[in-house]
Amino acid sequence: MAAELNEASFQTEVIDSGMPVLVDFWAVWCGPCRMLTPTIESLASEYAGKVKVAKVNVDENQQLAAKYGIMSIPTVMVFKDGKVVEQFIGVQPKGVYEDALKRYI
Repeated sequence: MAAELNEASFQTEVIDSGMPVLVDFWAVWCGPCRMLTPTIESLASEYAGKVKVAKVNVDENQQLAAKYGIMSIPTVMVFKDGKVVEQFIGVQPKGVYEDALKRYI
C-alpha cells in the first residue's frame, strides 16, 4: 500500500530515505489520478523492500506541490538520495515507472 505523506512526513519518508522513493502527486477530484491509483498500488506491493511508494494529496499539501513545481496532476516523481531523478506528468504505462525504478534500485 502506498503511504500517504504530508508536509510533516515528507522530509523523513522521502528526502532522508535510504532507498528510492516514487511519489505520486494527486488530488481526489482528478479522474486521471484515480485511473493511476491501481498502478501505484501495484508498484508499492511489487517493489516493497526495494522502493518506497508514496502519495501526496496536492490540495492538502499545497506547500509541497509548490516546492516541487506541480502544475499538472498526476505528476509522479522518483527521488534518490533526496533529489528528484525522474518526473512523469500524466498517466503513463506501468512499464515506464518500472523502468525508472529499476535504474535506481
